[in-house]
Amino acid sequence: MPQIEEAQPKYLQIAHYIRDQILRGDLRPGDEVPSERQLAANWKVSRPTAARSLEALSHQGLVEKRQGSGTYVRSLEVNRRARELYGRARQTGKIYTPGEYAVITSAGWMDAPDHVAEALGLVKDLRAVHRRRVTNNQDGPITLSTSWFAPDVGHRAPKLLEPERIQEGTLMYVENMTGRQGSYAEDRMCARSATEEEAADLQLQAGSAVLIVHHVVFDLQDRPLEFAEAAYPPHRWAFEQGYPLT
Repeated sequence: MPQIEEAQPKYLQIAHYIRDQILRGDLRPGDEVPSERQLAANWKVSRPTAARSLEALSHQGLVEKRQGSGTYVRSLEVNRRARELYGRARQTGKIYTPGEYAVITSAGWMDAPDHVAEALGLVKDLRAVHRRRVTNNQDGPITLSTSWFAPDVGHRAPKLLEPERIQEGTLMYVENMTGRQGSYAEDRMCARSATEEEAADLQLQAGSAVLIVHHVVFDLQDRPLEFAEAAYPPHRWAFEQGYPLT
């Protein structure tokens, strides 16, 4: 039987155990994960605790519940670019591929907009640290993105306040400085017209359509660690995915 560490809530221990199986490939897309009853018996926990662990996995986008059937590993992966950037930083210490480069246009403390404060769970101190950057390659701008961090992170990671590139990427730098590790991310996407500022930075005509991605990184305790808002110009393939037809 798996062992539960008391440092984290039991439902998170169960969820992280299954998540690791999924990330290692022990559980593959389409595989059924243990039921609430099986988890409760295997881990010696209550059914509500087992159910909460499956809800956490669903919230992380790793599994989906099929009515009357069970819970299965999801096969859909939309925002692969964020995962590739993070993986590259871990493997090589560099976040961008040859030919890509970022220009930090602003950095420092700023009052967080309502949607940023909500994503980071800010209640009393609504100030946050922001880093705004334009990523380019030989064909021009790829994306405009702004990363936001809560005040406690800003105090412990001072390089976030400087308009200089962080070679290993902001998230890995924040992990190293705070001791908190990114566990999973959630993305929300929509299309809208670019603001004047976005159009200027992305070298677009006023009113051009852009793809907006809200990207929230959570740590091992399910606490928000970073919120990023990115704007992608039209005619750029922001996300690509291959998948089997059978």
